[in-house]
Amino acid sequence: MSDPRPPRILISDELDPAAIEVFRRAGFEPEVKTGMKEDELCQAIRGVDALVVRSATKVTRRVLEAADALRVVGRAGIGVDNVDLEAATERGVVVMNTPRGNATTTAELAIALLLALARHIPRADRLVRSGKWKAKGLVGTEVFGKTLGVIGLGRIGKLVAERGRGIGMKVVAYDPYLAGEGMASPMAGVELLELDALLTRADFLSVHVPLNDSTKNLLSWEQFARVKPGARLIQAARGGVVDEEAVLDALTTGKLAGAAFDVLVEEPPSKDHPLLARDDVIVTPHLGASSEEAQLRVALDIAEQIANFLKNGVAENAVNAPTLPAEAMGEMGPYLLLAEKLGSYLAQRTQGQIRKVELTVGGEIARHAEHLKLAFLVGVLRHSHDKSVNFVNAPALARERGILVLESREERPDFRGGELSVRATEKAGGKAHTVAGTVFGREPRITAVDGLRLDLVPKGVLLVTRHKDQPGVLGQIGSILGRYQINIQRLELAPASDAGAAAHGYLTLSPEPGPPVLEALRSIPAIEELQLLRL
Repeated sequence: MSDPRPPRILISDELDPAAIEVFRRAGFEPEVKTGMKEDELCQAIRGVDALVVRSATKVTRRVLEAADALRVVGRAGIGVDNVDLEAATERGVVVMNTPRGNATTTAELAIALLLALARHIPRADRLVRSGKWKAKGLVGTEVFGKTLGVIGLGRIGKLVAERGRGIGMKVVAYDPYLAGEGMASPMAGVELLELDALLTRADFLSVHVPLNDSTKNLLSWEQFARVKPGARLIQAARGGVVDEEAVLDALTTGKLAGAAFDVLVEEPPSKDHPLLARDDVIVTPHLGASSEEAQLRVALDIAEQIANFLKNGVAENAVNAPTLPAEAMGEMGPYLLLAEKLGSYLAQRTQGQIRKVELTVGGEIARHAEHLKLAFLVGVLRHSHDKSVNFVNAPALARERGILVLESREERPDFRGGELSVRATEKAGGKAHTVAGTVFGREPRITAVDGLRLDLVPKGVLLVTRHKDQPGVLGQIGSILGRYQINIQRLELAPASDAGAAAHGYLTLSPEPGPPVLEALRSIPAIEELQLLRL
Protein backbone atom coordinates (compact mmCIF):
# COMPACT_ATOMS: atom_id res chain seq x y z
CA MET A 1 0.00 0.00 0.00
CA SER A 2 1.41 3.38 -0.99
CA ASP A 3 2.11 6.08 1.59
CA PRO A 4 -0.81 8.59 1.50
CA ARG A 5 1.16 11.44 3.05
CA PRO A 6 2.86 13.99 0.77
CA PRO A 7 6.66 13.72 0.63
CA ARG A 8 8.57 16.03 2.97
CA ILE A 9 11.56 18.00 1.67
CA LEU A 10 14.09 19.60 4.03
CA ILE A 11 16.54 22.27 2.81
CA SER A 12 19.37 22.52 5.36
CA ASP A 13 21.75 24.97 3.61
CA GLU A 14 21.30 28.38 1.99
CA LEU A 15 19.76 27.89 -1.46
CA ASP A 16 18.63 30.33 -4.12
CA PRO A 17 14.90 31.10 -3.56
CA ALA A 18 14.18 30.10 -7.16
CA ALA A 19 14.63 26.47 -6.10
CA ILE A 20 11.71 26.74 -3.68
CA GLU A 21 9.50 27.95 -6.52
CA VAL A 22 10.50 24.89 -8.57
CA PHE A 23 9.37 22.64 -5.71
CA ARG A 24 6.11 24.54 -5.31
CA ARG A 25 5.28 24.29 -9.01
CA ALA A 26 5.81 20.53 -8.69
CA GLY A 27 3.32 20.41 -5.80
CA PHE A 28 5.78 20.29 -2.88
CA GLU A 29 6.21 22.70 0.03
CA PRO A 30 9.81 22.39 1.25
CA GLU A 31 10.89 23.14 4.80
CA VAL A 32 13.94 25.40 5.24
CA LYS A 33 16.08 25.04 8.35
CA THR A 34 19.73 26.03 8.02
CA GLY A 35 22.76 26.07 10.31
CA MET A 36 21.91 22.87 12.17
CA LYS A 37 24.48 20.87 14.13
CA GLU A 38 24.53 17.08 13.82
CA ASP A 39 22.27 16.51 16.85
CA GLU A 40 19.69 18.98 15.51
CA LEU A 41 19.79 17.44 12.05
CA CYS A 42 19.29 13.96 13.51
CA GLN A 43 16.04 15.23 15.06
CA ALA A 44 14.91 17.23 12.04
CA ILE A 45 15.56 14.42 9.53
CA ARG A 46 12.91 12.13 10.97
CA GLY A 47 9.98 11.75 8.61
CA VAL A 48 11.83 13.59 5.81
CA ASP A 49 11.85 12.04 2.32
CA ALA A 50 14.35 14.36 0.62
CA LEU A 51 17.25 16.38 2.05
CA VAL A 52 18.79 19.25 0.05
CA VAL A 53 22.28 20.41 1.00
CA ARG A 54 25.19 22.43 -0.31
CA SER A 55 28.59 22.01 1.37
CA ALA A 56 27.90 23.17 4.95
CA THR A 57 25.64 20.32 6.08
CA LYS A 58 27.47 17.09 6.96
CA VAL A 59 25.29 14.09 6.14
CA THR A 60 27.01 11.58 8.41
CA ARG A 61 26.27 7.92 9.04
CA ARG A 62 24.61 8.96 12.31
CA VAL A 63 22.30 11.36 10.44
CA LEU A 64 21.42 8.68 7.89
CA GLU A 65 20.69 6.14 10.63
CA ALA A 66 18.34 8.65 12.28
CA ALA A 67 16.48 9.16 8.99
CA ASP A 68 13.48 6.84 9.05
CA ALA A 69 11.91 7.92 5.74
CA LEU A 70 14.77 9.41 3.72
CA ARG A 71 14.89 8.41 0.05
CA VAL A 72 17.18 10.98 -1.53
CA VAL A 73 19.92 13.48 -0.64
CA GLY A 74 20.46 16.25 -3.19
CA ARG A 75 23.75 18.16 -3.27
CA ALA A 76 23.52 21.56 -5.01
CA GLY A 77 27.02 21.36 -6.48
CA ILE A 78 29.43 18.73 -7.73
CA GLY A 79 31.37 17.54 -4.67
CA VAL A 80 29.70 15.08 -2.29
CA ASP A 81 32.51 14.77 0.23
CA ASN A 82 30.10 15.98 2.93
CA VAL A 83 27.81 12.95 2.41
CA ASP A 84 28.66 9.45 3.69
CA LEU A 85 28.03 7.67 0.39
CA GLU A 86 28.67 4.21 1.78
CA ALA A 87 26.15 4.63 4.59
CA ALA A 88 23.60 6.12 2.17
CA THR A 89 23.95 3.21 -0.27
CA GLU A 90 23.68 0.63 2.51
CA ARG A 91 20.37 2.20 3.54
CA GLY A 92 19.07 2.53 -0.03
CA VAL A 93 19.25 6.36 -0.02
CA VAL A 94 19.98 7.91 -3.41
CA VAL A 95 22.60 10.69 -3.45
CA MET A 96 22.56 13.01 -6.45
CA ASN A 97 24.63 16.04 -7.40
CA THR A 98 24.59 18.74 -10.09
CA PRO A 99 27.80 18.26 -12.12
CA ARG A 100 26.99 20.72 -14.90
CA GLY A 101 26.30 23.89 -12.95
CA ASN A 102 29.82 24.94 -11.94
CA ALA A 103 31.90 24.18 -15.03
CA THR A 104 31.67 27.55 -16.79
CA THR A 105 32.23 29.53 -13.60
CA THR A 106 35.30 27.50 -12.61
CA ALA A 107 36.79 27.74 -16.11
CA GLU A 108 36.31 31.52 -16.17
CA LEU A 109 37.98 31.82 -12.77
CA ALA A 110 41.02 29.92 -14.08
CA ILE A 111 41.35 32.36 -16.99
CA ALA A 112 40.89 35.32 -14.61
CA LEU A 113 43.70 34.02 -12.40
CA LEU A 114 45.89 33.48 -15.46
CA LEU A 115 45.48 37.11 -16.55
CA ALA A 116 45.92 38.39 -12.99
CA LEU A 117 49.21 36.48 -12.76
CA ALA A 118 50.42 37.73 -16.13
CA ARG A 119 49.88 41.40 -15.22
CA HIS A 120 50.50 41.35 -11.43
CA ILE A 121 47.01 42.78 -10.84
CA PRO A 122 46.56 41.87 -7.12
CA ARG A 123 50.03 43.19 -6.23
CA ALA A 124 49.45 46.39 -8.19
CA ASP A 125 46.16 46.95 -6.37
CA ARG A 126 47.85 46.48 -2.97
CA LEU A 127 50.59 49.00 -3.83
CA VAL A 128 48.12 51.67 -4.94
CA ARG A 129 46.06 51.20 -1.78
CA SER A 130 49.23 51.62 0.29
CA GLY A 131 49.89 55.00 -1.38
CA LYS A 132 52.44 53.92 -4.01
CA TRP A 133 51.67 54.89 -7.60
CA LYS A 134 54.41 53.30 -9.69
CA ALA A 135 54.75 50.59 -12.29
CA LYS A 136 58.31 49.63 -11.38
CA GLY A 137 58.51 45.95 -10.59
CA LEU A 138 55.08 45.33 -12.13
CA VAL A 139 56.11 44.69 -15.72
CA GLY A 140 53.97 41.81 -16.86
CA THR A 141 53.76 39.57 -19.89
CA GLU A 142 51.26 39.30 -22.75
CA VAL A 143 49.36 36.06 -23.02
CA PHE A 144 48.76 36.40 -26.78
CA GLY A 145 50.91 33.87 -28.59
CA LYS A 146 51.97 32.17 -25.37
CA THR A 147 51.40 28.46 -24.75
CA LEU A 148 48.73 27.36 -22.28
CA GLY A 149 49.16 23.83 -20.94
CA VAL A 150 45.84 22.38 -19.74
CA ILE A 151 46.25 19.37 -17.47
CA GLY A 152 43.00 17.40 -17.57
CA LEU A 153 40.54 17.65 -20.47
CA GLY A 154 37.32 16.99 -18.63
CA ARG A 155 34.32 19.31 -18.68
CA ILE A 156 36.18 22.25 -17.08
CA GLY A 157 39.51 21.63 -18.80
CA LYS A 158 37.87 21.76 -22.23
CA LEU A 159 36.22 25.09 -21.40
CA VAL A 160 39.57 26.51 -20.24
CA ALA A 161 41.19 25.32 -23.48
CA GLU A 162 38.44 26.99 -25.55
CA ARG A 163 38.83 30.27 -23.68
CA GLY A 164 42.60 30.12 -23.95
CA ARG A 165 42.36 29.84 -27.70
CA GLY A 166 39.85 32.69 -27.66
CA ILE A 167 42.44 35.10 -26.23
CA GLY A 168 45.04 34.06 -28.77
CA MET A 169 46.99 31.44 -26.85
CA LYS A 170 48.41 28.24 -28.25
CA VAL A 171 46.89 25.37 -26.29
CA VAL A 172 48.46 22.02 -25.49
CA ALA A 173 46.86 19.49 -23.18
CA TYR A 174 47.52 16.35 -21.19
CA ASP A 175 44.93 13.89 -19.96
CA PRO A 176 46.05 10.56 -18.45
CA TYR A 177 43.13 8.76 -20.09
CA LEU A 178 43.65 10.23 -23.53
CA ALA A 179 47.41 9.76 -23.52
CA GLY A 180 49.23 7.19 -25.60
CA GLU A 181 50.89 6.76 -28.93
CA GLY A 182 48.67 7.74 -31.84
CA MET A 183 45.88 9.12 -29.64
CA ALA A 184 44.11 11.98 -31.41
CA SER A 185 43.16 15.17 -29.58
CA PRO A 186 39.44 15.43 -28.76
CA MET A 187 39.50 19.20 -29.50
CA ALA A 188 40.33 21.01 -32.72
CA GLY A 189 43.30 23.33 -32.32
CA VAL A 190 44.46 21.63 -29.11
CA GLU A 191 47.58 19.46 -29.28
CA LEU A 192 47.56 16.39 -27.03
CA LEU A 193 50.90 15.68 -25.31
CA GLU A 194 52.39 13.50 -22.63
CA LEU A 195 52.82 15.37 -19.33
CA ASP A 196 56.60 15.72 -19.54
CA ALA A 197 56.40 17.24 -23.02
CA LEU A 198 53.67 19.66 -21.93
CA LEU A 199 55.72 20.86 -18.96
CA THR A 200 58.67 21.80 -21.16
CA ARG A 201 56.52 23.83 -23.59
CA ALA A 202 53.87 25.60 -21.51
CA ASP A 203 54.20 29.23 -20.41
CA PHE A 204 51.08 28.84 -18.26
CA LEU A 205 49.95 25.61 -16.57
CA SER A 206 46.28 25.23 -15.61
CA VAL A 207 45.30 22.14 -13.61
CA HIS A 208 41.86 20.55 -13.98
CA VAL A 209 41.97 16.97 -12.72
CA PRO A 210 40.11 15.47 -9.76
CA LEU A 211 41.89 14.47 -6.57
CA ASN A 212 42.32 10.72 -6.26
CA ASP A 213 45.07 8.22 -5.61
CA SER A 214 46.55 8.60 -9.09
CA THR A 215 46.50 12.42 -9.15
CA LYS A 216 47.64 13.26 -5.62
CA ASN A 217 50.74 15.48 -5.98
CA LEU A 218 50.52 15.04 -9.75
CA LEU A 219 52.71 18.13 -9.99
CA SER A 220 55.55 17.80 -7.50
CA TRP A 221 59.34 18.22 -7.31
CA GLU A 222 60.12 15.98 -10.26
CA GLN A 223 57.60 17.71 -12.54
CA PHE A 224 58.59 21.27 -11.58
CA ALA A 225 62.21 20.40 -12.40
CA ARG A 226 61.02 19.93 -16.01
CA VAL A 227 58.87 23.05 -16.43
CA LYS A 228 59.84 25.79 -18.81
CA PRO A 229 61.74 28.45 -16.82
CA GLY A 230 59.46 31.37 -15.94
CA ALA A 231 56.22 29.42 -16.33
CA ARG A 232 53.17 30.35 -14.24
CA LEU A 233 50.84 27.90 -12.49
CA ILE A 234 47.05 28.12 -11.99
CA GLN A 235 45.61 25.61 -9.50
CA ALA A 236 41.80 25.70 -9.43
CA ALA A 237 41.14 21.95 -9.26
CA ARG A 238 41.34 20.24 -5.86
CA GLY A 239 43.72 20.81 -2.98
CA GLY A 240 46.38 18.10 -3.03
CA VAL A 241 46.70 17.71 -6.79
CA VAL A 242 49.67 20.11 -6.64
CA ASP A 243 52.46 19.68 -4.08
CA GLU A 244 52.50 23.09 -2.36
CA GLU A 245 56.01 22.64 -0.92
CA ALA A 246 57.34 21.89 -4.38
CA VAL A 247 55.64 25.03 -5.72
CA LEU A 248 57.34 27.15 -3.05
CA ASP A 249 60.69 25.68 -3.99
CA ALA A 250 60.08 26.32 -7.70
CA LEU A 251 59.12 29.93 -6.96
CA THR A 252 62.17 30.47 -4.74
CA THR A 253 64.55 29.11 -7.36
CA GLY A 254 62.87 31.08 -10.14
CA LYS A 255 61.69 27.99 -11.99
CA LEU A 256 58.15 29.34 -11.66
CA ALA A 257 57.48 33.07 -12.14
CA GLY A 258 54.19 32.95 -10.28
CA ALA A 259 51.37 30.78 -9.02
CA ALA A 260 47.66 31.24 -8.36
CA PHE A 261 45.72 28.98 -5.99
CA ASP A 262 41.96 28.85 -5.59
CA VAL A 263 42.21 25.57 -3.65
CA LEU A 264 44.63 24.42 -0.97
CA VAL A 265 45.29 21.22 0.96
CA GLU A 266 44.31 23.03 4.18
CA GLU A 267 41.24 25.28 3.86
CA PRO A 268 41.25 27.85 5.26
CA PRO A 269 45.05 28.06 5.43
CA SER A 270 46.85 28.95 8.64
CA LYS A 271 47.91 32.58 8.98
CA ASP A 272 51.57 31.60 8.66
CA HIS A 273 51.08 29.53 5.50
CA PRO A 274 54.19 30.30 3.40
CA LEU A 275 52.21 30.86 0.21
CA LEU A 276 50.45 33.83 1.78
CA ALA A 277 53.72 35.67 2.38
CA ARG A 278 54.77 35.79 -1.28
CA ASP A 279 54.05 38.62 -3.73
CA ASP A 280 54.32 36.22 -6.68
CA VAL A 281 51.42 34.10 -5.40
CA ILE A 282 47.69 34.79 -5.67
CA VAL A 283 45.36 32.94 -3.26
CA THR A 284 41.56 33.10 -3.47
CA PRO A 285 39.12 31.41 -1.04
CA HIS A 286 37.83 28.54 -3.22
CA LEU A 287 35.80 30.76 -5.53
CA GLY A 288 35.45 28.22 -8.34
CA ALA A 289 31.69 27.82 -8.02
CA SER A 290 31.02 31.27 -6.57
CA SER A 291 29.07 33.18 -9.18
CA GLU A 292 25.45 34.24 -9.15
CA GLU A 293 24.76 32.26 -12.31
CA ALA A 294 26.38 29.07 -11.02
CA GLN A 295 24.57 29.22 -7.68
CA LEU A 296 21.28 29.73 -9.47
CA ARG A 297 21.96 26.87 -11.90
CA VAL A 298 22.82 24.32 -9.21
CA ALA A 299 19.83 25.35 -7.11
CA LEU A 300 17.43 24.98 -10.04
CA ASP A 301 19.07 21.73 -11.16
CA ILE A 302 18.85 20.03 -7.77
CA ALA A 303 15.25 21.17 -7.22
CA GLU A 304 14.19 19.82 -10.61
CA GLN A 305 16.08 16.56 -10.07
CA ILE A 306 14.57 15.91 -6.63
CA ALA A 307 11.07 16.82 -7.76
CA ASN A 308 11.44 14.43 -10.70
CA PHE A 309 12.70 11.69 -8.40
CA LEU A 310 9.85 12.08 -5.90
CA LYS A 311 7.19 12.16 -8.62
CA ASN A 312 8.58 9.78 -11.25
CA GLY A 313 11.38 7.81 -9.57
CA VAL A 314 14.02 9.13 -11.98
CA ALA A 315 17.41 9.51 -10.27
CA GLU A 316 19.25 11.92 -12.55
CA ASN A 317 22.96 12.42 -11.74
CA ALA A 318 22.81 9.85 -8.96
CA VAL A 319 26.33 9.24 -7.68
CA ASN A 320 25.47 6.05 -5.81
CA ALA A 321 22.39 4.53 -7.45
CA PRO A 322 20.69 3.89 -10.79
CA THR A 323 17.04 4.58 -11.49
CA LEU A 324 15.31 2.02 -9.27
CA PRO A 325 12.00 2.04 -7.38
CA ALA A 326 12.45 2.78 -3.69
CA GLU A 327 11.59 -0.83 -2.75
CA ALA A 328 14.16 -2.26 -5.15
CA MET A 329 16.76 0.26 -4.02
CA GLY A 330 16.28 -0.86 -0.43
CA GLU A 331 16.90 -4.48 -1.47
CA MET A 332 19.71 -3.79 -3.94
CA GLY A 333 21.64 -1.08 -2.05
CA PRO A 334 24.18 -3.49 -0.46
CA TYR A 335 24.71 -5.28 -3.80
CA LEU A 336 25.24 -1.98 -5.61
CA LEU A 337 27.82 -1.09 -2.97
CA LEU A 338 29.43 -4.52 -3.45
CA ALA A 339 29.65 -3.98 -7.22
CA GLU A 340 31.24 -0.57 -6.71
CA LYS A 341 33.76 -2.02 -4.23
CA LEU A 342 34.70 -4.79 -6.68
CA GLY A 343 35.26 -2.13 -9.34
CA SER A 344 37.42 -0.06 -7.02
CA TYR A 345 39.45 -3.15 -6.06
CA LEU A 346 40.15 -4.10 -9.67
CA ALA A 347 40.93 -0.53 -10.74
CA GLN A 348 43.68 -0.41 -8.13
CA ARG A 349 44.85 -4.02 -8.37
CA THR A 350 45.18 -3.92 -12.14
CA GLN A 351 48.60 -2.44 -12.88
CA GLY A 352 47.74 -1.20 -16.38
CA GLN A 353 44.58 0.33 -17.84
CA ILE A 354 41.62 -2.05 -18.02
CA ARG A 355 40.83 -3.25 -21.54
CA LYS A 356 38.00 -5.73 -20.94
CA VAL A 357 35.66 -6.58 -18.08
CA GLU A 358 33.64 -9.81 -17.87
CA LEU A 359 30.85 -9.46 -15.27
CA THR A 360 28.90 -12.51 -14.13
CA VAL A 361 25.78 -12.12 -11.95
CA GLY A 362 24.17 -15.08 -10.20
CA GLY A 363 20.91 -15.53 -8.31
CA GLU A 364 17.84 -13.32 -7.99
CA ILE A 365 19.91 -10.16 -8.23
CA ALA A 366 20.54 -11.05 -11.89
CA ARG A 367 17.33 -9.23 -12.78
CA HIS A 368 19.18 -6.05 -11.85
CA ALA A 369 22.36 -6.98 -13.73
CA GLU A 370 22.37 -3.76 -15.74
CA HIS A 371 22.30 -1.66 -12.57
CA LEU A 372 25.06 -3.76 -11.02
CA LYS A 373 27.16 -3.26 -14.14
CA LEU A 374 26.74 0.50 -13.80
CA ALA A 375 27.73 0.36 -10.13
CA PHE A 376 30.84 -1.62 -11.05
CA LEU A 377 31.84 0.95 -13.69
CA VAL A 378 31.33 3.76 -11.18
CA GLY A 379 33.76 1.98 -8.84
CA VAL A 380 36.34 1.55 -11.60
CA LEU A 381 36.11 5.13 -12.84
CA ARG A 382 36.01 6.86 -9.46
CA HIS A 383 39.48 5.56 -8.83
CA SER A 384 40.69 7.76 -11.69
CA HIS A 385 38.12 10.55 -11.56
CA ASP A 386 36.29 11.78 -8.48
CA LYS A 387 32.81 11.73 -7.04
CA SER A 388 31.45 13.42 -10.19
CA VAL A 389 31.28 9.96 -11.83
CA ASN A 390 27.71 8.70 -11.61
CA PHE A 391 25.31 6.15 -13.04
CA VAL A 392 24.41 8.46 -15.90
CA ASN A 393 27.88 9.29 -17.21
CA ALA A 394 29.76 6.08 -16.28
CA PRO A 395 29.00 4.19 -19.57
CA ALA A 396 30.14 7.13 -21.70
CA LEU A 397 33.32 7.56 -19.66
CA ALA A 398 34.02 3.83 -19.95
CA ARG A 399 33.65 4.04 -23.75
CA GLU A 400 36.03 7.02 -23.83
CA ARG A 401 38.60 4.93 -21.95
CA GLY A 402 38.13 2.00 -24.34
CA ILE A 403 36.79 -0.38 -21.66
CA LEU A 404 34.80 -3.29 -23.14
CA VAL A 405 32.17 -4.66 -20.72
CA LEU A 406 30.72 -8.15 -21.22
CA GLU A 407 27.88 -9.41 -19.05
CA SER A 408 26.52 -12.89 -18.32
CA ARG A 409 24.12 -14.46 -15.83
CA GLU A 410 24.18 -17.71 -13.88
CA GLU A 411 21.19 -19.58 -12.52
CA ARG A 412 22.99 -21.33 -9.63
CA PRO A 413 25.17 -19.09 -7.51
CA ASP A 414 27.22 -20.37 -4.58
CA PHE A 415 25.41 -18.00 -2.24
CA ARG A 416 21.65 -17.95 -1.74
CA GLY A 417 21.22 -14.19 -1.97
CA GLY A 418 23.18 -13.91 -5.19
CA GLU A 419 26.77 -13.16 -6.09
CA LEU A 420 28.96 -11.17 -8.48
CA SER A 421 32.21 -12.21 -10.09
CA VAL A 422 34.37 -10.08 -12.34
CA ARG A 423 37.38 -10.75 -14.54
CA ALA A 424 39.33 -7.68 -15.69
CA THR A 425 42.00 -7.81 -18.39
CA GLU A 426 44.74 -5.17 -18.73
CA LYS A 427 45.29 -3.31 -22.00
CA ALA A 428 49.04 -3.92 -21.95
CA GLY A 429 50.14 -7.54 -21.79
CA GLY A 430 46.68 -9.00 -21.34
CA LYS A 431 47.19 -9.90 -17.66
CA ALA A 432 43.90 -10.63 -15.87
CA HIS A 433 42.63 -10.36 -12.30
CA THR A 434 39.41 -11.85 -10.92
CA VAL A 435 37.36 -10.97 -7.87
CA ALA A 436 34.01 -12.23 -6.57
CA GLY A 437 31.69 -11.22 -3.78
CA THR A 438 28.30 -11.45 -2.12
CA VAL A 439 26.32 -9.81 0.69
CA PHE A 440 26.02 -11.27 4.20
CA GLY A 441 23.13 -9.56 5.98
CA ARG A 442 23.59 -6.11 4.49
CA GLU A 443 27.40 -6.18 4.50
CA PRO A 444 29.32 -6.65 1.21
CA ARG A 445 32.07 -9.29 1.31
CA ILE A 446 34.78 -10.30 -1.14
CA THR A 447 34.67 -14.10 -1.30
CA ALA A 448 37.37 -14.89 -3.86
CA VAL A 449 40.38 -13.17 -5.43
CA ASP A 450 42.25 -14.68 -8.38
CA GLY A 451 40.89 -18.12 -7.53
CA LEU A 452 41.66 -17.88 -3.80
CA ARG A 453 38.72 -18.26 -1.39
CA LEU A 454 38.45 -15.43 1.19
CA ASP A 455 36.04 -13.74 3.56
CA LEU A 456 37.10 -10.11 3.20
CA VAL A 457 35.21 -6.95 4.19
CA PRO A 458 35.99 -4.44 1.38
CA LYS A 459 36.34 -1.40 3.58
CA GLY A 460 39.24 0.80 4.63
CA VAL A 461 42.93 0.45 3.81
CA LEU A 462 43.91 -2.99 2.50
CA LEU A 463 47.49 -4.23 2.25
CA VAL A 464 47.86 -7.03 -0.32
CA THR A 465 50.99 -9.18 -0.22
CA ARG A 466 52.37 -12.03 -2.26
CA HIS A 467 55.11 -13.78 -0.33
CA LYS A 468 57.02 -17.03 0.01
CA ASP A 469 55.04 -19.62 1.95
CA GLN A 470 57.44 -20.05 4.84
CA PRO A 471 57.34 -19.60 8.64
CA GLY A 472 57.85 -16.18 10.19
CA VAL A 473 56.73 -13.93 7.32
CA LEU A 474 53.55 -12.76 9.05
CA GLY A 475 55.53 -12.13 12.24
CA GLN A 476 57.98 -9.89 10.36
CA ILE A 477 55.11 -7.95 8.79
CA GLY A 478 53.40 -7.52 12.16
CA SER A 479 56.63 -6.43 13.81
CA ILE A 480 57.21 -3.66 11.29
CA LEU A 481 53.60 -2.47 11.46
CA GLY A 482 53.75 -2.46 15.26
CA ARG A 483 56.94 -0.42 15.20
CA TYR A 484 55.09 2.27 13.24
CA GLN A 485 51.92 2.05 15.38
CA ILE A 486 49.86 0.53 12.54
CA ASN A 487 47.06 -1.75 13.75
CA ILE A 488 45.98 -4.89 11.85
CA GLN A 489 42.19 -4.76 12.09
CA ARG A 490 41.51 -7.87 10.02
CA LEU A 491 43.69 -10.51 8.42
CA GLU A 492 42.97 -13.03 5.65
CA LEU A 493 45.65 -15.48 4.49
CA ALA A 494 45.64 -17.66 1.39
CA PRO A 495 48.37 -20.33 1.59
CA ALA A 496 50.23 -21.55 -1.48
CA SER A 497 48.16 -23.95 -3.57
CA ASP A 498 51.19 -25.91 -4.80
CA ALA A 499 54.70 -26.56 -3.55
CA GLY A 500 56.92 -23.65 -4.45
CA ALA A 501 53.99 -21.32 -5.16
CA ALA A 502 53.48 -18.01 -3.35
CA ALA A 503 51.10 -17.35 -0.48
CA HIS A 504 48.92 -14.23 -0.27
CA GLY A 505 47.96 -11.93 2.57
CA TYR A 506 45.13 -9.40 2.84
CA LEU A 507 45.53 -7.10 5.86
CA THR A 508 43.07 -4.34 6.75
CA LEU A 509 45.11 -1.61 8.45
CA SER A 510 44.54 1.52 10.53
CA PRO A 511 45.84 4.15 10.21
CA GLU A 512 47.07 4.14 6.62
CA PRO A 513 50.80 3.35 6.45
CA GLY A 514 53.06 5.92 4.83
CA PRO A 515 55.92 5.37 2.34
CA PRO A 516 58.54 4.56 5.05
CA VAL A 517 56.36 1.71 6.33
CA LEU A 518 55.82 0.29 2.85
CA GLU A 519 59.54 0.55 2.12
CA ALA A 520 60.34 -1.35 5.31
CA LEU A 521 57.82 -4.06 4.42
CA ARG A 522 59.26 -4.45 0.93
CA SER A 523 62.68 -5.05 2.49
CA ILE A 524 61.47 -8.37 3.96
CA PRO A 525 63.26 -11.00 1.83
CA ALA A 526 60.18 -13.23 1.53
CA ILE A 527 57.96 -10.44 0.15
CA GLU A 528 57.54 -10.77 -3.62
CA GLU A 529 54.80 -8.18 -4.14
CA LEU A 530 53.13 -5.57 -1.94
CA GLN A 531 50.33 -3.15 -2.81
CA LEU A 532 48.18 -0.75 -0.78
CA LEU A 533 44.51 -0.42 -1.77
CA ARG A 534 41.85 1.98 -0.49
CA LEU A 535 38.33 0.57 -0.48
